[in-house]
Amino acid sequence: MITALEIVVTLLALVLIGVVVAQKSKTQGMGAGFGGGAEDLFGSRARGMDAFLSKVTIIVTIVFAILTLLLGRLMHTF
Repeated sequence: MITALEIVVTLLALVLIGVVVAQKSKTQGMGAGFGGGAEDLFGSRARGMDAFLSKVTIIVTIVFAILTLLLGRLMHTF
């Protein structure tokens, strides 16, 4: 059971990284000074996709946290 939870937590961590990286940045950041802000002029991802990715991030984070706590409890590390 612990091995299965470790695999699931690892996969969720990778999914969480992918979902966060796929989201559009909320700020202009350093790229705006070098032409990175031009994508706003010519169109960017639809808001629907960003809203979906935001909800997926929240759900995956909650499941990840719960499973990590459960795994820690099963392994008697706290």
